[in-house]
Amino acid sequence: MNDPSSSASATGSRAEASDELRKALVAEEGGRRWLRRAALAGGVVVLVGAGVFYRMTHRPPPPAKYIASTVAVGDVIEKVQATGTVQPVLQVNVGAQVSGRVARVLVDFNSQVKKGDVLAEIDPAVYGAQVNQQQATLQAQRAAILGAGASAEAARINYERTAKLFAQNLASKAELETAQGQLDIQKSAVVTAEAQVGAIQAQLAQSRTNVGWTKIFSPVDGVVVNRAIDPGATVAASFQVSTLFVIAQDLRKMRVLADVDEADVGKLKENMEAETVVDAFPGEVFKGTVQQIRFSPNNVSGVVTYSAVVEVANPEEKLRPGMTATVTIKTRESKGVSRIPNSALRYKPTPPKGPDGKPLPGAPPVVPEAPLLKGNGRVYVLANDKPGEEKADPKVITIGATDGIFTEVTAAALPVGAKVVTDENDEEDKKKKGF
Repeated sequence: MNDPSSSASATGSRAEASDELRKALVAEEGGRRWLRRAALAGGVVVLVGAGVFYRMTHRPPPPAKYIASTVAVGDVIEKVQATGTVQPVLQVNVGAQVSGRVARVLVDFNSQVKKGDVLAEIDPAVYGAQVNQQQATLQAQRAAILGAGASAEAARINYERTAKLFAQNLASKAELETAQGQLDIQKSAVVTAEAQVGAIQAQLAQSRTNVGWTKIFSPVDGVVVNRAIDPGATVAASFQVSTLFVIAQDLRKMRVLADVDEADVGKLKENMEAETVVDAFPGEVFKGTVQQIRFSPNNVSGVVTYSAVVEVANPEEKLRPGMTATVTIKTRESKGVSRIPNSALRYKPTPPKGPDGKPLPGAPPVVPEAPLLKGNGRVYVLANDKPGEEKADPKVITIGATDGIFTEVTAAALPVGAKVVTDENDEEDKKKKGF
């Protein structure tokens, strides 16, 4: 038989051995876990280090501080633009010289007329009656002259008879003086009657002229661009003659009254080339020249302009009176010259600022730029364009014509290929805006 005590001790030994084995296995598994974790952490460190090294070796250069443009060769054409109204070179307003009812209208809009053609006719009945009346009055006055002449002759004979009788002491002096007075009276009556004939003849001539004025004639060759009367209408002539017809002499040559701004009028001269465009014919250019620059100012709401008269060829008669036209006048032209953008002349460097946007403490004060003389400009030439080490030096240059985008510069002042600063890259502003 087996001993119970020895059996129990053997069981306890096996249990202790099993516990030790389990603890050994657990310790070995934990060591392997920590080893895997350490290997993973090491891999992460290696990857991060490789990434940092790659970024450091492939870091992009810092952004350029300046935006620059290169001095190039090109054309600079200085122009002045203005708007105005298309008008005929010669436009005649035709009115009526006498009042009355319009009997006939012989022309219409766009009618071609010759000088002397009848445009309209006013009823001449009233003025014809005045002519007849004046003619009758003239005949009556001429008869009155004959009567006055006969009375004067009778007074003369009576005076001569009385004078003979007075010489023979057969008539008194009073009778002689009476006869003399009657003779003088009759002579003055003859003179008065003859003068009245002249006045009546003048009135008759005026009446006949009025009859002629009942027909309205064209004063020039041209085309009727406006007609303001119809048959049956009443025309009232006065000191301010109303316009019944508007006749343009020749629509193959037009003119534009362009309102030029006072800041540009000093650039204009007569015989300068001009180009005209109208909305009715987009893309089509009408050539012309400046014929006159008027001294009289136009002041509209405080804006002062001066009228420039531009004659425009219109061979196809496309331009019509009253059209709104845009006129471009070439004032200066330079071809094949060195030029720079106008933004380079406007650029001014920004003083250094801190992160808060305020000037840096201890920074040198900004020295004001010296005033420029007429015909000069100031640019900043890029002396070093390496990113992070940019340097721009100010330079005063001589400038010429400008077209609003580019300005002519002398080649000696700025050689072709030189870089001038036009603006700055504001990184802080971009960050604020989220770019």
